[in-house]
Order: sequence, then structure tokens, then C-alpha cells
Amino acid sequence: MPLSPLPAAARQSQPRLASLKTKQAKFAFTQPSVRRPGMREAPSGDPGTSRCVPLLQPVPEKASSKVDLTSQDESEKKPLPAETKSFAVGIFKGQIITEQVFPYPSVLNEEQSQTLQELVGPVSRFFEDVNNPARNDELEQVEENTMQGLKELGAFGLQIPIALGGLGLTNTQYARLVEIVGMHDLGVGITLGAHQSIGFKGILLYGSPKQKEKYLPKLAAGETIAAFCLTETTSGSDAASIRSRAELSPCGSYYTLNGSKLWISNGGIADVFTVFAKTPQKDETGAMKDKITAFIVERSFKGVTSGPPEKKMGIKASNTAEVYFDGVRVPAENVLGTPGAGFKVAMNILNNGRFGMAAALAGTMRALIGKAVDFAANRTQFAEKIHKFGVIQEKLARMAMLHYVTESMAYMISANMDRGASDFQIEAAISKVFGSEAAWTVSDECIQTMGGMGFMKEAGVEQVMRDLRIFRIFEGTNDILRLFIALYGFQNAGNQLRGLQQAIKNPFGNAGLLVSEAGKRVRRRAGLGTGITLKGVAHPSLESSSEQTVRAVDLFAGVIEEQLLKHGKKVIDEQFMLKRIADSAIDIYAMVVVLSRASRSLEQGQATAEHEKVLCETWCMEAYERVAQNLTSLQSSSSQQLFKNLRVISKALVENGGVVSPYALGF
Repeated sequence: MPLSPLPAAARQSQPRLASLKTKQAKFAFTQPSVRRPGMREAPSGDPGTSRCVPLLQPVPEKASSKVDLTSQDESEKKPLPAETKSFAVGIFKGQIITEQVFPYPSVLNEEQSQTLQELVGPVSRFFEDVNNPARNDELEQVEENTMQGLKELGAFGLQIPIALGGLGLTNTQYARLVEIVGMHDLGVGITLGAHQSIGFKGILLYGSPKQKEKYLPKLAAGETIAAFCLTETTSGSDAASIRSRAELSPCGSYYTLNGSKLWISNGGIADVFTVFAKTPQKDETGAMKDKITAFIVERSFKGVTSGPPEKKMGIKASNTAEVYFDGVRVPAENVLGTPGAGFKVAMNILNNGRFGMAAALAGTMRALIGKAVDFAANRTQFAEKIHKFGVIQEKLARMAMLHYVTESMAYMISANMDRGASDFQIEAAISKVFGSEAAWTVSDECIQTMGGMGFMKEAGVEQVMRDLRIFRIFEGTNDILRLFIALYGFQNAGNQLRGLQQAIKNPFGNAGLLVSEAGKRVRRRAGLGTGITLKGVAHPSLESSSEQTVRAVDLFAGVIEEQLLKHGKKVIDEQFMLKRIADSAIDIYAMVVVLSRASRSLEQGQATAEHEKVLCETWCMEAYERVAQNLTSLQSSSSQQLFKNLRVISKALVENGGVVSPYALGF
């Protein structure tokens, strides 16, 4: 939920902001095996943020497998979900829901814009003049003067309410500052993000007034550092399989916590931990069953220790360590939320903080593109500046498109969150997958554009590339998130078809609905389109891109229905297909966000409007072709043979313990 700043007078009275002005200037799944019915989302065992992966708002465990369209009697008993406002969910049902995507959202009022402008300058200058990314990487920790400076800036409490010592920023304001950090130093970014995006986010979302008053002021000041502890040796993406346990004392006043957590960002320097452990709870029948509970645990509690910093490929400045809990007595009042509701707490923390990752990576891409353009504009080969060569032009153009899409996603989602939207789970997952892969591609192409210079440490790009690699793994591996995107969408589409099944049982009372749906199917199969449109919301000069987006949605919805009818509840096992469905959903959402943003620029007559128009048109042309290719391939018999071959090859490798084919030389 958005955190709004207090009135200007109250804000200016806060010494932290005042000092800044003086300087001026993270099917519902519960387990990632993705094969098990009832699975909630897919957490991931990644280093960095104690990785579990986000999975959004909890859904009853059995709901995720109810794509079986044959069990009508059972389906009648299940209430249909409330109508979604999510564009990404809508496309699985052949709908174009424009409320959250058109017009491109602008949510900052005059006071919030002014506050943000006052913060951007000092934060940018701090990272340019004080922070030293190369030095942090070499030391494998953030330099002390940088940490102190960040505390003075208030960077450790960006979204903590002003009354509790923070800056009280909205999600959109937060995203803008995170973007600046991403431009300069991802290692520092993880230190800050692990602290506030997930470390103490649970206290913000679920903490009692007493818990907030006790912990948030010191966390905002950076006097104490926070960490998020979920991942264990045996539970990465499968967050529900954690083994850490907490037993309530006979007197009911404390829990005894035992276990360990792996790859925890800030694990070796944190003073406050959000920890997830299994606790015995009574179910609806009165039987005892283990359920996950969230706790606020202090390092000062006896029995809390941490291991040495992990040696990593990248984000070396970020402290990553194992954390141990040996007979730790945790006061009962330190339960976060309610006992047994820890899985919901964990997933909502991760989902709530995920939008910031796309914003940070948009900043990283902006900096990399600047380096690539500077080099291309000044490097001469064959008596020409290399930016005049078509191969380089294509690289720069594609880098620009990837940045434009990522940035557009980040601020669309943050704005929707600030407006109180609750149904943004798929969009948040899409932004993480797209942004992390786009940034990796941009870093690779930046190095390629710069040639040997890009490969040298001096240029600073190789460090960025190393730092970027973790983003496709932590806070939900992209592989798991793709399955989540597809299965969450399938679940919603299945619910819609279940509703039609119910309507068929009363054809006279639902004649209008049945005729409408039948008409859509006939038109879709005839290639005539179903009547959905973006006319009236997208700018008229982007009509071609609008039509491509609409055709993509029509094609997508048709394939979704075919796959549901073909596989029923077993759709959860079709991971080759699910990956391609997710890729198509990602491309379609990317099409609509750039269409919306470019439309706004054209309508407002911005100086960059024509450039954005070209970015939008180019992206939509290529994205539509990818969607059509992905979805058409799923309807061909050759794709089934392809998937079968991939399974056979993989099985042979596993059985052989590696490569099966002999050496090419035969000995």
C-alpha cells in the first residue's frame, strides 16, 4: 500500500530531510516444483536476498489446479473471483482491460514532485562524487564513508513514514531514487534493497503499531540494518519446504527458534531479521499441522550468529552470509502478522518490493547506453566513426528499445501501486523477468560495441555485467517466474471457462453471455478478430501498433483456450508450453506499456514524442512477430516432437552423468 508523505510543514521539520535540503542542494503456487497441484508461487533459491520467489496474493491451495473443465458439479460450488483490473490477467481471457495501462499513469502531485526533485540532485551527486564502485568491489564491502553518507541522506528509510523517522516516499518516488542507485552501483543497491525493499518491508506491511514504533526509527536512520531470511539449503524456489522451526513455550510468552538460512543479503551485518520458520498450528479440523510463521528476530537475541561473507561472481560489495539460529528465544509479540500466516507474509513482501528491481535496472541500462554511445560516436575505424555502421546502429537501437520498455514497465507498476491497485502480480513478475534479461543483453552489447576496451576493467562495464548476472536468479528465478506468469494466467482463464460452464446450465438466463462468447469464438477461428480494440485510448498515429497489439491478444487468448481444453488441470505439467506462453504474455505487456507511454508523449506534444513513436512502432512490429511465432508453433505437431526430443536428450545426459556423444576424434 502506498505510503504518502505528511504535509510539507511536518516534512520540513524532520532533521533528516532538512539535512538533505541543506546539501541541496521485490494458480497461486505454494511450491515451486510447479508440478504439484495447489502450489503457490515459485520462490527461488538465489543468493542475495534470501531468495524465495515472490508469489503474490495468496490463493486457496487447491484453486491452482482447478483448470479441469470436466468436473462441473464440483466447479459449481466454487465462487467466481472478483473481476480483475489487471491488463496482463485480462489477455489470458481475450480481454483488453485498459484501466491500469491507459492513459500512461502520472501519480505525483505538485508537493511530491517537488520533494522528489529536491532528493534527486543530492543523491545523484553523492554517487558521482563519494561512492566508488570499483573500490567497493575490490574491498568486497561498501566503504564506510559511503555507508555513513547514505545514512545522512536518509537512504535507509526511503518509504518509512516521516513520523517514524523516514522520508515517507511513495512507490514512484522510491523507484526514481532506486533508478539512480542502479545507474551507479548495483552492489550498494542490493545493500539498500535487501534492507528496505524486503528486509523490514514486512514490518511496514504487517507490523503492529508497537512493532513499528520499536524498530522503524532506527532502521530508517541506518542505526540498525535489516535482512530477509527465507532461503535454506533444502528450500530455494520451494519456500514451503523450509526446515527451520519455532516452538511456542508452555507459558506462551516466547518461541524457541532453531535453523539456518542461506545466502542472506546483509546476513553478516544485519541487526534485525525477518525470519520464516515452521510452527505447529491447529487446522480447521483441530489437528496439528506445520505452518510457516514470520518473526522479527534481533541479532542481540542469544543464539543468533552468522557465517563469513560468501565469495561471489558479482555484487561483491553486498554482504551475503549464512545466518544461524540456535535455541533463540523470540518473544511472542515479535510474530509478524499472525501465527501460521508466514507464507502469505513472505510472498507479499517479495511481490510488493519487486517493482523496484525494474527501476534499478532501467538506471543501469541508461548508464550502459551512455557509455556505448560515447564510444561509438568517438571511435574511428576504416576512416568512419563506428556509429555510422549498420551493425552498430542496430545494437544501439535495440539497447534503447530494451531500456524504454523496462523503464515504462517500472513506472507503470509503481504508479498503479500508488493508486491502490492490488492485482499487479503478473505485471510485477513480468517486469522482473524482462528487466533482468534486458539489462544483461544491454551490458553484453555495450561491451561488444566497445570491443577490447569494454572487456577491460578500467572501463567499468565488466563489473556491471558481473553484478547483473544475479538478477535473473534472485527474488525468483526467471524460469520459475515464467511458470508463475503462465499458470496464474491459466488459472484465471480457467475460472472464466468455469463460469461459462455454469451459464450453460441456465441458457435462457444467460443467453446474452453465451451468444457473445460463441460469437467471439467463431470470429476468432475465422481470423476476423473478436471485436476488442484500443481505439480511443491509444494515439491515432500509433494505429498500426495498436492493431498489432490487439491481434496478438486475440491470437494469445485463442491458444490459451485450446491448451486449457487440451490439457485440463494437467496444464501444470506442460512446462515447454508454459515457457512460450509466458514469453508471449511478456511481449504483449511490453507492447501495451510502450504504446501507452508513447501515446502520452504524442498527446502532450513532448519534444521526444516522435522518437518514442519510432521506439514503440519498432518494438511492436518485432514483438508481434515473436508472439505469432511462439503461439503458432504450439499449434503444430512439430512442436510436440521438438519437446519430446528435448526430453529424450536431457534424460540421456542425466543418466550418463554428462555429455553422451563420444569425442569427435573417436578416442
